[in-house]
Amino acid sequence: MGREFLTVFSEWATDYDTFVEGKDPAYQAVFQNYKEILNQVVRRSGDSVLEFGIGTGNLTSLLLASGKEVFPIEPSLEMRQLAKEKLPADFIIYDGDLEQYPRPTFPIDTIVSTYVFHHLTDSEKQRALKDYYHQLTADGKIIFADTMFESTQAYQSAIENAEISGFYDLASDLKREYYPLISTMRDAFQKAGFTVSFEQMNDFVWLVEAQK
Repeated sequence: MGREFLTVFSEWATDYDTFVEGKDPAYQAVFQNYKEILNQVVRRSGDSVLEFGIGTGNLTSLLLASGKEVFPIEPSLEMRQLAKEKLPADFIIYDGDLEQYPRPTFPIDTIVSTYVFHHLTDSEKQRALKDYYHQLTADGKIIFADTMFESTQAYQSAIENAEISGFYDLASDLKREYYPLISTMRDAFQKAGFTVSFEQMNDFVWLVEAQK
């Protein structure tokens, strides 16, 4: 359910924003166009949003600033604490993950996440998407931005390039977590009842828009 990586993200929490700002050479390509990625998620979202893995609250802040109602989920205590510094004082962040989470207290027309969904295995992704389908209103949709690959060869090349460049943490990350193929993602969304499209945002990240 993704919580096997919780320690990694709790330890990463204090440095996370420096990574997304491109200050670590190993992850510059992963977070290239980060602000535009977040803005695209906001622009494509409806009025009532369930956000998984809010991290330090970067996307959440933009969603709220755009006048959207947000139900936020984050499993890391350390991330939640940092997010609270950016968000309104009375804003509640719920402890949960991509599969086990408190149910929203209002109807949801959009489910979003950035750099999160790959923490589930392929079978967990399929199960989660079926659950999300039922969480959404009749015209609801999912907007995800995440690392994924067009082919197994492209995935292996990303690992090899990271190692050649001396980016061993990135290579280890790519090997450890469950980065999917686009074909696998398309099949999972379609089986869950969605019409789905993909747009590449950088060498690693694709924007996924799935309509119920």
